[in-house]
Amino acid sequence: MSAPARQIPFAELVNLLQRIFVRHGCSESVAGVLAANCASAQRDGAHSHGVFRIPGYVSTLASGWVAGRAEPVVRDVASGYVSVDAGGGFAQPALAAARDLLVRKARSAGIAVLAIHNSHHFAALWPDVEPFADEGLVALSVVNSMTCVVPEGAQRPLFGTNPIAFAAPCAGGAPIVFDMATSAIAHGDVQIAARKGELLPEGMGVDRAGQPTRDPAAILDGGALLPFGGHKGSALSMMVELLAAALTGGNFSFEFDWSQHPGAKTPWTGQLLIVIDPSLAQGERFAERSRELARQMEAVGVTRMPGARRFKERAKSAREGVSVTAEEWEQLQALA
Repeated sequence: MSAPARQIPFAELVNLLQRIFVRHGCSESVAGVLAANCASAQRDGAHSHGVFRIPGYVSTLASGWVAGRAEPVVRDVASGYVSVDAGGGFAQPALAAARDLLVRKARSAGIAVLAIHNSHHFAALWPDVEPFADEGLVALSVVNSMTCVVPEGAQRPLFGTNPIAFAAPCAGGAPIVFDMATSAIAHGDVQIAARKGELLPEGMGVDRAGQPTRDPAAILDGGALLPFGGHKGSALSMMVELLAAALTGGNFSFEFDWSQHPGAKTPWTGQLLIVIDPSLAQGERFAERSRELARQMEAVGVTRMPGARRFKERAKSAREGVSVTAEEWEQLQALA
Protein backbone atom coordinates (compact mmCIF):
# COMPACT_ATOMS: atom_id res chain seq x y z
CA MET A 1 0.00 0.00 0.00
CA SER A 2 1.47 3.35 -1.03
CA ALA A 3 2.01 6.09 1.52
CA PRO A 4 -0.56 8.91 1.57
CA ALA A 5 0.14 12.11 -0.31
CA ARG A 6 1.60 15.08 1.51
CA GLN A 7 -0.04 18.49 1.52
CA ILE A 8 2.64 21.18 1.14
CA PRO A 9 2.11 24.93 1.53
CA PHE A 10 2.60 26.54 -1.88
CA ALA A 11 5.39 28.87 -0.70
CA GLU A 12 7.26 25.91 0.81
CA LEU A 13 7.03 23.97 -2.45
CA VAL A 14 8.28 26.96 -4.45
CA ASN A 15 11.21 27.34 -2.06
CA LEU A 16 12.11 23.65 -2.32
CA LEU A 17 11.97 23.67 -6.12
CA GLN A 18 14.05 26.84 -6.26
CA ARG A 19 16.74 25.15 -4.15
CA ILE A 20 16.72 22.19 -6.53
CA PHE A 21 17.13 24.40 -9.60
CA VAL A 22 19.97 26.36 -8.00
CA ARG A 23 21.75 23.22 -6.86
CA HIS A 24 21.59 21.76 -10.35
CA GLY A 25 22.97 24.72 -12.24
CA CYS A 26 20.44 27.57 -12.47
CA SER A 27 21.00 31.14 -11.38
CA GLU A 28 18.80 32.42 -8.54
CA SER A 29 16.65 34.45 -10.93
CA VAL A 30 16.10 31.59 -13.38
CA ALA A 31 15.44 29.18 -10.52
CA GLY A 32 12.82 31.50 -9.05
CA VAL A 33 10.88 31.74 -12.30
CA LEU A 34 10.99 28.00 -13.00
CA ALA A 35 10.11 27.05 -9.42
CA ALA A 36 7.03 29.29 -9.38
CA ASN A 37 5.95 27.95 -12.76
CA CYS A 38 6.34 24.29 -11.83
CA ALA A 39 4.78 24.68 -8.37
CA SER A 40 1.82 26.51 -9.93
CA ALA A 41 1.14 23.57 -12.24
CA GLN A 42 1.27 21.16 -9.30
CA ARG A 43 -0.98 23.45 -7.22
CA ASP A 44 -3.57 23.58 -9.99
CA GLY A 45 -3.66 19.83 -10.56
CA ALA A 46 -1.74 19.91 -13.87
CA HIS A 47 0.47 17.07 -12.66
CA SER A 48 1.94 16.23 -16.05
CA HIS A 49 3.71 19.60 -15.88
CA GLY A 50 4.25 19.80 -12.12
CA VAL A 51 6.89 18.14 -9.95
CA PHE A 52 6.73 15.17 -12.31
CA ARG A 53 8.92 17.30 -14.60
CA ILE A 54 11.67 18.03 -12.06
CA PRO A 55 13.84 14.96 -12.82
CA GLY A 56 13.68 15.95 -16.50
CA TYR A 57 14.83 19.47 -15.68
CA VAL A 58 17.67 18.08 -13.57
CA SER A 59 18.87 15.58 -16.17
CA THR A 60 18.68 18.25 -18.88
CA LEU A 61 20.76 20.69 -16.85
CA ALA A 62 23.29 17.93 -16.09
CA SER A 63 23.57 17.07 -19.80
CA GLY A 64 24.73 20.58 -20.71
CA TRP A 65 21.89 20.89 -23.22
CA VAL A 66 20.35 24.00 -21.64
CA ALA A 67 21.98 27.08 -20.11
CA GLY A 68 20.64 27.39 -16.58
CA ARG A 69 22.34 30.75 -16.05
CA ALA A 70 21.44 32.33 -19.39
CA GLU A 71 20.63 36.04 -19.35
CA PRO A 72 17.98 36.87 -21.96
CA VAL A 73 18.69 39.71 -24.38
CA VAL A 74 15.60 41.83 -25.04
CA ARG A 75 15.30 43.87 -28.26
CA ASP A 76 12.75 46.62 -28.79
CA VAL A 77 12.12 45.90 -32.48
CA ALA A 78 9.11 48.10 -33.31
CA SER A 79 6.14 49.87 -31.76
CA GLY A 80 4.29 46.58 -31.30
CA TYR A 81 7.09 44.04 -31.47
CA VAL A 82 9.58 42.71 -28.91
CA SER A 83 12.19 40.03 -29.59
CA VAL A 84 14.13 38.05 -27.00
CA ASP A 85 17.17 35.83 -27.45
CA ALA A 86 16.90 33.41 -24.52
CA GLY A 87 20.57 32.54 -24.85
CA GLY A 88 19.97 28.81 -24.93
CA GLY A 89 18.12 29.04 -21.63
CA PHE A 90 14.50 28.57 -20.65
CA ALA A 91 11.67 30.54 -22.24
CA GLN A 92 9.95 31.57 -19.00
CA PRO A 93 12.83 33.77 -17.76
CA ALA A 94 12.95 35.30 -21.26
CA LEU A 95 9.27 36.14 -20.98
CA ALA A 96 9.83 37.58 -17.51
CA ALA A 97 12.65 39.78 -18.82
CA ALA A 98 10.47 41.23 -21.60
CA ARG A 99 7.13 41.28 -19.84
CA ASP A 100 7.01 44.92 -18.70
CA LEU A 101 8.01 46.20 -22.13
CA LEU A 102 5.46 43.93 -23.80
CA VAL A 103 2.64 45.19 -21.58
CA ARG A 104 3.60 48.83 -22.13
CA LYS A 105 3.55 48.30 -25.89
CA ALA A 106 0.21 46.49 -25.79
CA ARG A 107 -1.37 49.29 -23.76
CA SER A 108 0.09 51.93 -26.07
CA ALA A 109 -0.60 50.34 -29.46
CA GLY A 110 -3.50 48.09 -28.50
CA ILE A 111 -1.59 44.96 -29.49
CA ALA A 112 1.98 43.73 -29.14
CA VAL A 113 3.95 40.63 -30.09
CA LEU A 114 6.73 38.93 -28.16
CA ALA A 115 8.98 36.61 -30.16
CA ILE A 116 11.26 34.35 -28.09
CA HIS A 117 13.94 32.25 -29.78
CA ASN A 118 16.96 30.17 -28.81
CA SER A 119 14.82 28.94 -25.93
CA HIS A 120 13.68 25.80 -24.13
CA HIS A 121 10.10 25.28 -22.92
CA PHE A 122 9.25 22.26 -20.80
CA ALA A 123 6.25 23.44 -18.82
CA ALA A 124 2.53 24.11 -19.00
CA LEU A 125 1.72 27.07 -21.24
CA TRP A 126 -1.24 28.56 -19.37
CA PRO A 127 0.95 30.14 -16.64
CA ASP A 128 2.53 32.24 -19.40
CA VAL A 129 -0.79 33.80 -20.44
CA GLU A 130 -3.06 33.84 -17.39
CA PRO A 131 -1.27 36.74 -15.63
CA PHE A 132 -2.03 39.00 -18.62
CA ALA A 133 -5.75 38.31 -18.25
CA ASP A 134 -5.47 39.20 -14.56
CA GLU A 135 -4.40 42.65 -15.77
CA GLY A 136 -7.36 42.97 -18.15
CA LEU A 137 -5.45 41.94 -21.26
CA VAL A 138 -6.10 39.18 -23.79
CA ALA A 139 -3.14 36.86 -24.45
CA LEU A 140 -2.45 34.10 -26.92
CA SER A 141 0.72 32.02 -26.94
CA VAL A 142 2.11 29.16 -29.00
CA VAL A 143 5.26 27.08 -28.54
CA ASN A 144 6.61 24.17 -30.56
CA SER A 145 8.41 21.18 -29.10
CA MET A 146 10.40 18.13 -30.21
CA THR A 147 9.30 15.91 -33.07
CA CYS A 148 6.81 13.36 -31.75
CA VAL A 149 3.58 13.86 -33.74
CA VAL A 150 2.71 12.35 -37.12
CA PRO A 151 0.98 14.91 -39.38
CA GLU A 152 -2.34 13.78 -40.84
CA GLY A 153 -1.69 11.58 -43.87
CA ALA A 154 2.02 11.13 -43.10
CA GLN A 155 3.99 8.01 -42.21
CA ARG A 156 6.54 9.51 -39.80
CA PRO A 157 6.51 12.09 -36.99
CA LEU A 158 7.50 15.67 -37.78
CA PHE A 159 5.63 18.12 -35.52
CA GLY A 160 5.81 18.60 -31.78
CA THR A 161 2.83 18.53 -29.41
CA ASN A 162 2.73 22.27 -30.19
CA PRO A 163 0.31 23.70 -27.61
CA ILE A 164 -1.83 26.81 -27.88
CA ALA A 165 -2.79 28.80 -24.78
CA PHE A 166 -5.33 31.61 -24.51
CA ALA A 167 -6.45 33.84 -21.66
CA ALA A 168 -9.08 36.58 -21.43
CA PRO A 169 -10.51 38.59 -18.54
CA CYS A 170 -14.02 37.76 -17.36
CA ALA A 171 -16.03 40.19 -15.24
CA GLY A 172 -16.82 39.08 -11.71
CA GLY A 173 -14.68 35.99 -11.70
CA ALA A 174 -11.59 34.13 -12.76
CA PRO A 175 -10.31 34.70 -16.30
CA ILE A 176 -11.16 32.34 -19.14
CA VAL A 177 -8.01 30.30 -19.77
CA PHE A 178 -7.26 27.26 -21.86
CA ASP A 179 -4.07 25.43 -22.74
CA MET A 180 -4.28 22.61 -25.25
CA ALA A 181 -1.81 20.48 -27.15
CA THR A 182 -2.48 20.13 -30.86
CA SER A 183 -1.61 16.47 -30.42
CA ALA A 184 -4.39 14.12 -29.31
CA ILE A 185 -2.79 13.94 -25.86
CA ALA A 186 0.03 15.78 -24.12
CA HIS A 187 3.39 14.00 -24.08
CA GLY A 188 3.58 14.28 -20.30
CA ASP A 189 0.23 12.51 -19.92
CA VAL A 190 1.58 9.63 -22.03
CA GLN A 191 4.59 9.41 -19.72
CA ILE A 192 2.37 9.37 -16.63
CA ALA A 193 0.14 6.66 -18.12
CA ALA A 194 3.22 4.57 -18.90
CA ARG A 195 4.49 4.98 -15.37
CA LYS A 196 1.12 3.86 -13.96
CA GLY A 197 0.76 0.98 -16.42
CA GLU A 198 -2.50 2.38 -17.82
CA LEU A 199 -3.81 2.12 -21.37
CA LEU A 200 -4.69 5.22 -23.38
CA PRO A 201 -7.94 5.85 -25.27
CA GLU A 202 -8.07 4.95 -28.95
CA GLY A 203 -6.61 7.41 -31.43
CA MET A 204 -3.82 8.81 -29.28
CA GLY A 205 -0.78 7.36 -30.99
CA VAL A 206 1.03 4.71 -33.01
CA ASP A 207 3.85 2.27 -32.28
CA ARG A 208 7.25 2.19 -34.01
CA ALA A 209 5.69 0.28 -36.94
CA GLY A 210 3.11 3.01 -37.44
CA GLN A 211 0.26 0.86 -36.14
CA PRO A 212 -2.40 2.31 -33.83
CA THR A 213 -1.77 1.48 -30.17
CA ARG A 214 -3.23 2.22 -26.76
CA ASP A 215 0.01 1.26 -25.01
CA PRO A 216 1.82 4.43 -23.83
CA ALA A 217 5.11 2.53 -23.56
CA ALA A 218 4.88 1.60 -27.24
CA ILE A 219 4.30 5.25 -28.16
CA LEU A 220 7.33 6.31 -26.12
CA ASP A 221 9.52 3.48 -27.46
CA GLY A 222 9.93 4.63 -31.05
CA GLY A 223 6.25 5.36 -31.66
CA ALA A 224 4.56 8.72 -32.03
CA LEU A 225 1.48 10.73 -31.14
CA LEU A 226 -1.33 11.68 -33.49
CA PRO A 227 -2.83 15.17 -33.92
CA PHE A 228 -6.26 15.75 -32.42
CA GLY A 229 -9.09 15.97 -34.90
CA GLY A 230 -7.15 14.59 -37.84
CA HIS A 231 -6.40 17.24 -40.48
CA LYS A 232 -7.72 20.06 -38.28
CA GLY A 233 -5.28 19.45 -35.45
CA SER A 234 -2.54 18.81 -37.97
CA ALA A 235 -3.15 22.21 -39.60
CA LEU A 236 -3.07 23.96 -36.23
CA SER A 237 0.17 22.19 -35.36
CA MET A 238 1.66 23.42 -38.64
CA MET A 239 0.54 26.94 -37.75
CA VAL A 240 2.30 26.67 -34.39
CA GLU A 241 5.53 25.62 -36.11
CA LEU A 242 5.33 28.68 -38.34
CA LEU A 243 4.51 31.15 -35.56
CA ALA A 244 6.71 29.73 -32.79
CA ALA A 245 9.73 28.80 -34.91
CA ALA A 246 9.74 30.35 -38.38
CA LEU A 247 8.54 33.77 -37.21
CA THR A 248 10.62 34.01 -34.05
CA GLY A 249 13.86 32.60 -35.46
CA GLY A 250 13.63 29.50 -33.26
CA ASN A 251 14.13 25.90 -34.34
CA PHE A 252 11.40 23.86 -35.94
CA SER A 253 10.57 20.73 -33.94
CA PHE A 254 12.77 18.69 -36.30
CA GLU A 255 15.75 21.09 -36.49
CA PHE A 256 17.70 20.31 -33.35
CA ASP A 257 19.77 17.26 -32.44
CA TRP A 258 20.21 16.41 -28.78
CA SER A 259 21.77 12.99 -29.39
CA GLN A 260 25.09 14.20 -27.98
CA HIS A 261 23.42 15.24 -24.72
CA PRO A 262 22.13 12.09 -22.98
CA GLY A 263 19.46 13.03 -20.47
CA ALA A 264 18.28 16.11 -22.39
CA LYS A 265 14.50 16.49 -22.27
CA THR A 266 13.72 20.12 -23.09
CA PRO A 267 12.92 21.09 -26.72
CA TRP A 268 15.14 23.87 -28.10
CA THR A 269 12.62 25.83 -30.13
CA GLY A 270 10.73 29.15 -29.95
CA GLN A 271 7.65 30.82 -28.50
CA LEU A 272 5.33 33.58 -29.67
CA LEU A 273 2.98 35.64 -27.52
CA ILE A 274 0.36 38.09 -28.75
CA VAL A 275 -1.10 40.46 -26.17
CA ILE A 276 -4.14 42.68 -26.83
CA ASP A 277 -5.55 45.50 -24.72
CA PRO A 278 -9.35 45.30 -25.23
CA SER A 279 -9.94 48.49 -23.24
CA LEU A 280 -8.87 50.62 -26.21
CA ALA A 281 -11.88 49.44 -28.20
CA GLN A 282 -14.37 48.11 -25.67
CA GLY A 283 -13.38 49.58 -22.32
CA GLU A 284 -14.67 47.40 -19.49
CA ARG A 285 -17.30 45.96 -21.80
CA PHE A 286 -15.05 43.20 -23.07
CA ALA A 287 -14.83 41.49 -19.66
CA GLU A 288 -18.59 41.86 -19.29
CA ARG A 289 -19.10 40.29 -22.72
CA SER A 290 -16.83 37.44 -21.67
CA ARG A 291 -19.04 36.88 -18.64
CA GLU A 292 -22.16 36.92 -20.84
CA LEU A 293 -20.66 34.31 -23.15
CA ALA A 294 -19.81 32.13 -20.15
CA ARG A 295 -23.37 32.50 -18.84
CA GLN A 296 -24.84 31.48 -22.17
CA MET A 297 -22.54 28.46 -22.39
CA GLU A 298 -23.68 27.36 -18.95
CA ALA A 299 -27.31 27.94 -19.95
CA VAL A 300 -27.05 25.49 -22.83
CA GLY A 301 -25.52 22.79 -20.64
CA VAL A 302 -21.77 23.40 -20.43
CA THR A 303 -20.90 22.14 -16.97
CA ARG A 304 -17.20 23.02 -16.89
CA MET A 305 -15.67 26.09 -18.45
CA PRO A 306 -12.10 25.92 -19.80
CA GLY A 307 -9.70 26.30 -16.87
CA ALA A 308 -12.40 25.74 -14.24
CA ARG A 309 -10.82 22.54 -12.93
CA ARG A 310 -7.51 24.32 -12.39
CA PHE A 311 -9.15 27.15 -10.46
CA LYS A 312 -11.01 24.61 -8.30
CA GLU A 313 -7.78 22.76 -7.57
CA ARG A 314 -6.06 26.07 -6.82
CA ALA A 315 -8.66 26.97 -4.22
CA LYS A 316 -8.36 23.51 -2.66
CA SER A 317 -4.56 23.81 -2.54
CA ALA A 318 -4.88 27.20 -0.82
CA ARG A 319 -6.98 25.58 1.91
CA GLU A 320 -5.23 22.25 2.29
CA GLY A 321 -1.79 22.64 0.72
CA VAL A 322 -0.42 21.40 -2.60
CA SER A 323 -0.76 17.64 -2.99
CA VAL A 324 2.51 15.78 -3.63
CA THR A 325 2.84 12.00 -3.44
CA ALA A 326 5.13 10.58 -0.78
CA GLU A 327 7.39 9.19 -3.50
CA GLU A 328 7.61 12.57 -5.25
CA TRP A 329 8.34 14.32 -1.95
CA GLU A 330 11.20 11.95 -1.13
CA GLN A 331 12.62 12.43 -4.63
CA LEU A 332 12.43 16.23 -4.32
CA GLN A 333 14.17 16.15 -0.93
CA ALA A 334 16.96 14.02 -2.40
CA LEU A 335 17.40 16.37 -5.37
CA ALA A 336 17.54 19.41 -3.07
